[in-house]
Amino acid sequence: MSTSASPYLRPQVNTLAARLIEPRRFIQVVAGPRQVGKSTLVQQATDTLAQPVRHASADEPALRSADWMAQQWEAARLAIAGPEGAVLVLDEIQKIPAWSETVKRLWDEDTRAKRPLKVVLLGSAPLLIAQGLTESLAGRFETIPVSHWSLAEMRAAFGWSLDEFVFYGGYPGAAPLIGEPERWRRYVADSLIETSISRDVLLLTRVDKPALLRRLFELACRYSGQVLSYTKMLGQLQDAGNTTTLAHYLNLLAGAGMVCGVPKYAGDVARSRGSSPKLQVLNTALMSVMSGMSLEEARADREFWGRLVESAVGAHLANAAMRGENTLHYWREGNREVDFIVLAAQRLTAIEVKSGRAPLAHAGTQAFAEAFQPQRCLLVGGDGIALDDFLMQPVSHWVKP
Repeated sequence: MSTSASPYLRPQVNTLAARLIEPRRFIQVVAGPRQVGKSTLVQQATDTLAQPVRHASADEPALRSADWMAQQWEAARLAIAGPEGAVLVLDEIQKIPAWSETVKRLWDEDTRAKRPLKVVLLGSAPLLIAQGLTESLAGRFETIPVSHWSLAEMRAAFGWSLDEFVFYGGYPGAAPLIGEPERWRRYVADSLIETSISRDVLLLTRVDKPALLRRLFELACRYSGQVLSYTKMLGQLQDAGNTTTLAHYLNLLAGAGMVCGVPKYAGDVARSRGSSPKLQVLNTALMSVMSGMSLEEARADREFWGRLVESAVGAHLANAAMRGENTLHYWREGNREVDFIVLAAQRLTAIEVKSGRAPLAHAGTQAFAEAFQPQRCLLVGGDGIALDDFLMQPVSHWVKP
């Protein structure tokens, strides 16, 4: 295992660089969770450009104002020296109150004046970014989604083994610390979990019961890979809240790229929305940190390791869904269950995960196939596709023709 990070270029670097050398057309929005390398990849892309680039960040404990953004915009305008124009990069844009209205006004001013100023917006709370974009900037932007790192990326950048990825997850900033497990755990707990909850959720959204939201996050980490009704969650959380509040808080945590609730597949959107969610971490590091175990202890605990493995597969699929590549569900009728149902390009794929040797027959997969005729049924682990092989390939490799 190598912990020396050579400059690794994620695919989004080339995508952004190519768009920034095109004539000014759209605002580029780079959105994704904290600590997945958004600022780094934007820096890598803009380093290749010939025109002037201005970087500014709103990620401060005190909220920046719309006036601050206008000042940064004006400074970038002054940097324009020729027809190739200039680039303005605004980081943590969602921290600025009414940011989307200000961006719309300034962008439209530049359009009318034919100023060749290109703009890149970054944000760590995709749900909040999306709200601002759809409310004010329709037709003016295109998005480059950035999700948690995959096994292929962590292996290419850091030389990680499969077990290291399953346990430590896909946070590149934490990778050099895994040789000091307690230090790694504290970094993820303080710099990633606490910062995401306090600054990407509680600071930006009205949350009437912040303690309930934090306990819900802990519950989702503890029960990742398991289906839990909102009523059962309230019982576990010992709170007098209601199921609507819990569903809302789970959406907020998903918007911050932390945990999500995978809905049941029912072949019907309304029924899927009303189902009990399958809790799923979006990065297995969160599950490992909340467990308090070391890698060696986790491997020795067969039940926990099995849930980690299933959660690693689920995170791989859920991150692809967060990027808009597919939709993700689970399926259950009585005691028959399929771990994951993926719908991509009108093709249905059933995926069962086994962390040990799999039985020859899968009653859940067979029942689902009879009911919904999926194009593909996959077994990951056991006698099926090796876990390493599955996680090394993009989800599209497995679910599309």
